[in-house]
Amino acid sequence: MKKSPAPATGLILLAFIAFIALGLPDSLLGVGWPTIRAHFGIPLDALGMLLITGTAGYLVSSFFSGQLIARLGVGRLLAFSCALTGSALIGNTLVPTWWMMVALGVFTGLGAGAIDAGLNTYAAANFSPRVMQWLHASYGVGVTFSPLIMTFAISTLNTWRSGYHIVGMIQLALAGCFMLSVPLWHRHEQQAIREQTSRLTDYKTPVLETLRQPRVWLSILLFILYVGAEVTLGTWAYSLLTESRGVSPAAAGLWTGSYWATFTIGRILAGLFLKKLSTHTLMRGSLVGALLGAALLWWNPFPLAGLVGVALTGFAIAPIFAGLVTSTSQRVGERFAANTIGMQMSGASLGIAIIPGLVGVLAQNFSLEVIPVCLFTMFALLLGLYLISMPRKQPGQVGPAEGA
Repeated sequence: MKKSPAPATGLILLAFIAFIALGLPDSLLGVGWPTIRAHFGIPLDALGMLLITGTAGYLVSSFFSGQLIARLGVGRLLAFSCALTGSALIGNTLVPTWWMMVALGVFTGLGAGAIDAGLNTYAAANFSPRVMQWLHASYGVGVTFSPLIMTFAISTLNTWRSGYHIVGMIQLALAGCFMLSVPLWHRHEQQAIREQTSRLTDYKTPVLETLRQPRVWLSILLFILYVGAEVTLGTWAYSLLTESRGVSPAAAGLWTGSYWATFTIGRILAGLFLKKLSTHTLMRGSLVGALLGAALLWWNPFPLAGLVGVALTGFAIAPIFAGLVTSTSQRVGERFAANTIGMQMSGASLGIAIIPGLVGVLAQNFSLEVIPVCLFTMFALLLGLYLISMPRKQPGQVGPAEGA
């Protein structure tokens, strides 16, 4: 299929900024949760309600992203989505009750889902694989800085609301930038949409036939487990370190940020060196590394072990989402791959909605120390199920992976 013309450098830079913006709100909650929970006087496991509403909004906007792009164009969609996310985040600084913050989670999710799906649609048709790698790595920049922003807000400004206010204002400023850039996007977006639609409609396998394949369900389960584990550690690491391990809030915020920082570094390195390794080899190494990081966090044999375990896990898991996406056709066959990829994204959203909240329930009823046990169990299951799901003989698939 003929490639669309290469986008201008300015558009590539805007795409990078958009993914940084997508990552900024995603790890505010992990650092802010203990303070938020104390402010509203709610139990530890109440976090699950906010995760569910955010995921619901994300699913709706990402499902209708094709229609939104066709009606608005990529530039306007990014502008409106950032404006919606920014408004919801600033709304968090004003709400007097927990239930109002939970309701605002729907709007935060709506904005995030539209940014994620819309920009990926454009990038898949217009950007080279190498640029795609850096694009997804830039998401990690956003999630690396947001714990630091929330730590600054709590420790220096003495309120969690300031963290949401800062990121909300950044989102609104970006919304203005994207609106001004609409003419730049318009030059390429229609052709990008046509190419993406064509790729999707090339596959005529009925959905029900796809759902009858056991390996498809196994593949969906891999995404539920992986994304659930990734978000669980990002969400609960700060609470574990401060409330159970006695780490100071400032240090815990820094090390929670290191989780996302090493995640970003790992994703960048995967993009640089994946041509020298097969996807399968990289996946096995990443999953073993994740197991080691979770084991270190669980064992906690020396004072800094938990902190090192958080950082090591972030580095190890970086290529996993990408590897799971690019190996889909190997697991389920090319005939079912197109349908399965969409189902895997839904599985990822379910992992976000269910697993961190479930771990929170266990922590509430037992101890925060159950968190590393759950992580180790999930990574062990993920490694075993991944090895079962892959064909015995690997064709040595190499190439850049694409992350979330």
